[in-house]
Amino acid sequence: MKPEEAFGLILKAARTRKGLSQEQLALSSELDRTFISMLERGQRQPSLTSILCISASLDIPADELIRKTVEIMDEDNKA
Repeated sequence: MKPEEAFGLILKAARTRKGLSQEQLALSSELDRTFISMLERGQRQPSLTSILCISASLDIPADELIRKTVEIMDEDNKA
């Protein structure tokens, strides 16, 4: 699994756990809704700045988003 795909899975799970729509997350993180959608589908790679904005909006430390992304990638590589 590619890093952007793994990050997309983590992002979508975190967003839905918080009960936010893509639009709400985009507004609170000052990003475009289509960018959030593309991130969740693994079609774009987030910059450090966007990871920090998203993590602040979701109330999740940025390093936790990255750690979970790496965990999914590791699990996928073992399968």
